[in-house]
Amino acid sequence: MKYDFTSIIDRCGKDALAVDGIGLKVWGNEPDAPKEGFDSIPMWVADMNFATSPSITKALQERITHPLYGYFFATDAYFDSIICWQERRHKVTGLKRENIGYENGVHGCVSTVVERLTNPGDRILLHSPFYIGFSSDIEFIGRNSVFSELKKDESGIYRMDFGDMDRKIKENNIHLAIMCSPHNPTGRVWEQWELEKAMEVFKKNNCYVISDEIWADLTYTGHQHIPTQMVSEWAREHTVAVYSPSKTFNLAGLIGSYHIIYNSYLKDRMGSNHYNSQNVLSMHALIGGYSKEGYEWCDDLLVVLEENCRYACDYIQKNFDGVEVTMPQGTYMIFIDCTKFCERTGKTLDEVIKAGWDVGVGWQDGRKFGSPCHIRMNLASPLSRIKEACDRLNKYVFHA
Repeated sequence: MKYDFTSIIDRCGKDALAVDGIGLKVWGNEPDAPKEGFDSIPMWVADMNFATSPSITKALQERITHPLYGYFFATDAYFDSIICWQERRHKVTGLKRENIGYENGVHGCVSTVVERLTNPGDRILLHSPFYIGFSSDIEFIGRNSVFSELKKDESGIYRMDFGDMDRKIKENNIHLAIMCSPHNPTGRVWEQWELEKAMEVFKKNNCYVISDEIWADLTYTGHQHIPTQMVSEWAREHTVAVYSPSKTFNLAGLIGSYHIIYNSYLKDRMGSNHYNSQNVLSMHALIGGYSKEGYEWCDDLLVVLEENCRYACDYIQKNFDGVEVTMPQGTYMIFIDCTKFCERTGKTLDEVIKAGWDVGVGWQDGRKFGSPCHIRMNLASPLSRIKEACDRLNKYVFHA
């Protein structure tokens, strides 16, 4: 492997929420500080503990050498990088510069679309388990979330319930839905037929779609991200898709996402505003990431992440009686079901989570994502840290 994904990088004091936030109570869901004798293994915030692609560092360094950082326009290189990346990575066709718009973040884009396409009090469809940020976004601006529960099949794979989606849309007079593709927190990478059926449900109910595709680049062997807008002509014209290099290249702190919109009406509704303004360094970071070397770095990253997920899932399945987990098809998160373990032992989920925090495993309460007895766990760290976390959970949590 060409790039280094084994070194443990000290992030303390380097503006890392995942590390410096442990033991604080700012968001309210930060892990408690571990007991004496244990260091922290950050597995709660969805960023990576890997150095980013050298092509990004180089692009930033080259831009910083010029000492002026005034107002600017997004360059041709910026748009060309996105078009090329989408074509090579996701087989997108027909994407043009005018279809791409900058966003400060996925949350900002979701909030803008919700505000522009709905009215206060309107209901919006999401799948459950859901990404907590979207339900918060919706409710903050006076709309209401309606959840269609994903169902596990006989193999433990989460599936959309199309009948339930159709029923919930009709009963609640819904005309806007938010999809997560790939899905966070379950790690599902939707198949072509699933997306086609979902779009059929939305189409017959005259329902626009926001498709969060921030995890699009992070899919594993046998699974290919399919852009929602490429499923059908209707989907292309009725979907606002949101992307970012932040998950792929660990750039969340630089702020820089983008939407893809083909429909002129939707583009007009989105409009423009001065607070949604791009950062010149985030532009160059994207160009550096969406390059030949960034492509190669991403390929190496996927090998590492898939190995980490497979190791953790196998370890949990073999060693933790009553704990269930399905190997994700994408993302670097796993969603652990502790229902049977808690029933067997009489322990509460709070006790399980706290026991992990006490020994430095900073995992995240899955109830925030709409699941009653789950834990979300970030595996984007060197494999040695994943192994250490599993060992601690084995010794101090599930066999204590």
